[in-house]
Amino acid sequence: MPQERGFEPATGDGPEFSEGTEVRIAEVRTAFEGMLQIRRLTGADHADPEGVPAPWELNRPLRAVALALEAAGIPASAVGASGERVITGYRVCDGEAPGSVRVEWTGPPGSGAAHDEEEALARCVTTLRRLGWTALLYRGPRRRRFLEVEAPPGARS
Repeated sequence: MPQERGFEPATGDGPEFSEGTEVRIAEVRTAFEGMLQIRRLTGADHADPEGVPAPWELNRPLRAVALALEAAGIPASAVGASGERVITGYRVCDGEAPGSVRVEWTGPPGSGAAHDEEEALARCVTTLRRLGWTALLYRGPRRRRFLEVEAPPGARS
C-alpha cells in the first residue's frame, strides 16, 4: 500500500510537480480554503479574520507564505535533478530575522527572471498584504530585488 504524503506548498526549491495540473490546483485550493477557515475560527475577534495570519501561520511562516503565493496562481520556480533551476518563479526561503521569510524571483540562466522580478514581486506583495502579512521590497547583491515578509506588528503578542 503506498504511503500517503501530506500536502506541501511549492517553495521554488523543489522539483516540478509530476501530478497533473488539475490535481495540484485542487490540492492547493483545499489547503488554502483550510487556512482561511482556520483564520475565521481563530480570528473571530478581528473585523476581517481572513486578513490576519492565524497562530499556526506565525509558527510556520515559510509554509504559509508559499501557500498564499501558490494559491494566488503565482508560479513557483523549480529545480531539476542536478539542482539547476528549470522554471522561473518565486522562491521562498527563511529570511534574515527570526520568523521572517524571503521571497525572490528566480529562474534558469537566460530566463529573464531579473528583468521580470519587479512586476512579479509587486504581485507577490499585493497577495501577501491582502492576507495580512508585512511585505517589504529590498535590493540585494547585484541589484536583485527580493521581499522580506513577516507577521504584522503586534501579531505575536
